Amino acid sequence: MNQEKIGKFIASCRKEQGFTQTVLAEKLGITDRAVSKWETGRNLPDAAIMPELCGLLNIQLSELFRGERMTTEAHQKAFDALLLEMKQQEEAANRRILQLEKVLVCMTIAVSLTMILGGCYLAKDHLALGIALLTFGAAVVFAVCFVGVKIEHDTGYYECPECGERYIPTMKAVVMALHRGTARKMTCPFCGKCAYHQKVLAR
Repeated sequence: MNQEKIGKFIASCRKEQGFTQTVLAEKLGITDRAVSKWETGRNLPDAAIMPELCGLLNIQLSELFRGERMTTEAHQKAFDALLLEMKQQEEAANRRILQLEKVLVCMTIAVSLTMILGGCYLAKDHLALGIALLTFGAAVVFAVCFVGVKIEHDTGYYECPECGERYIPTMKAVVMALHRGTARKMTCPFCGKCAYHQKVLAR
């Protein structure tokens, strides 16, 4: 970010709008000295007043950061780049959540199965304790599986292999569906075809 270039751009836009440094400062509720520091490239405007500054200067926020006017095509490219970055961030966040979910589910099921096996062993001599361990272990397995499915449902989307649409199905559809890994056999709400819909991390 070139502060000197941004400063010169602010000064140019201010003059285009017919504002002196003092008038612009008054409209923003700051001192004219602060405006002077912007225009000489010593400081940048605070993030809190940037939207109001852009409104007064009749420029876009992206233009302020670049320190120059942008064409419609340049605006579109900047917007597309922002969308791509947001998509990548969403994919990365969803991937981390799903990986954590797999680790937690596997660890919890392993512990629960150990409890169930322990319950079976203890049931020979201590029936009440064995039954308690069996019941608790089974309940934990069921609860963790449900939580795992819930996390999978809430993270990302499912893609129909027939029409390519991505969507979020109902929780009931995910729970009741046959599955292969993260692919689930469901009916697409767009084309109505029933197929294995693959889990994807972003729209």
